[in-house]
Amino acid sequence: MKITEFLKHNYRHFNAAALIDAAEGYKTHLDKGGKMMVTLAGAMSTAELGISLAEMIRQDKVQIISCTGANLEEDVFNLVAHDYYERVPNYRELSPDQEQELLERHMNRVTDTCIPEMEAMRRIENVILEEWMRADQAGERYFPHEFFYKILLSGKLDASFQIDPKDSWLLEAAKKNLPIIVPGWEDSTLGNMYAGHVISGDVKNVHTVRSGIEYMTFLAEWYTVNATEESTVGFFQIGGGIAGDFPICVVPMLHQDLQRGNVPLWGYFCQISDSTTSYGSYSGAVPNEKITWGKLGMNTPKYIIESDATIVAPLVFAIVLDQ
Repeated sequence: MKITEFLKHNYRHFNAAALIDAAEGYKTHLDKGGKMMVTLAGAMSTAELGISLAEMIRQDKVQIISCTGANLEEDVFNLVAHDYYERVPNYRELSPDQEQELLERHMNRVTDTCIPEMEAMRRIENVILEEWMRADQAGERYFPHEFFYKILLSGKLDASFQIDPKDSWLLEAAKKNLPIIVPGWEDSTLGNMYAGHVISGDVKNVHTVRSGIEYMTFLAEWYTVNATEESTVGFFQIGGGIAGDFPICVVPMLHQDLQRGNVPLWGYFCQISDSTTSYGSYSGAVPNEKITWGKLGMNTPKYIIESDATIVAPLVFAIVLDQ
């Protein structure tokens, strides 16, 4: 039995039914000629979402991505250091002493998965620092994702791959030169490393890596070109946080701050979140709240799946891919 057949037979009510509705809505949006933005919060790359997301990119089911700096870099960490990762199934039971032991072995824990600092983070730092310094010395400036595209497409890391490269979503995105928005990149491991290299003088111009405001101006131009009444852009949000909050605001910015009246609202919206509806939480806000901010319209297809994105997102993608 195909995954889609299994899901449609068994997922009939509550969040299970919302999953089916959202996936079918995603397909309908694309079938009508729409485009889709996928936003990645949390640690989805360390959860190896690339296994399904890379295929979505290959099959042109995603036209633009917004992600945290952590998700950008952690896909590459996994690509080059997968064999050195350690899983800790009993992570809930770890004592402070055991956590300290992980630190002393340079194993940085994300829930049940430990990322090896030396094999992952420092290996990538050494390679990307060369690109930072080369651009800095040439007076060139690039976005964070563009630096990753350069090193991935250069072949410098090919010999270090420890997973099937088809399971790296960022590598697939690089091959298509997919636009990526990375708000708050400074809040990432490589962002911290970059700051250190600016302080030490290895990078002279702090603006060699382009900023979040420049990402917003880039997104405004991209949205203006790609969102039309005949072909709107949908918004598929995995988790909460800045990965979703930042890009969704491009629409009210174009309307309210630039006074442009011919810009369509987002044409589809779905959020997978484990944040329940609460007081003041944007991640826990129901989609209709976004109507009041000029992000979604009254008739925009809206879905919310209150569940674990590591479980839900690959299933939604499976339906979209007709698997």
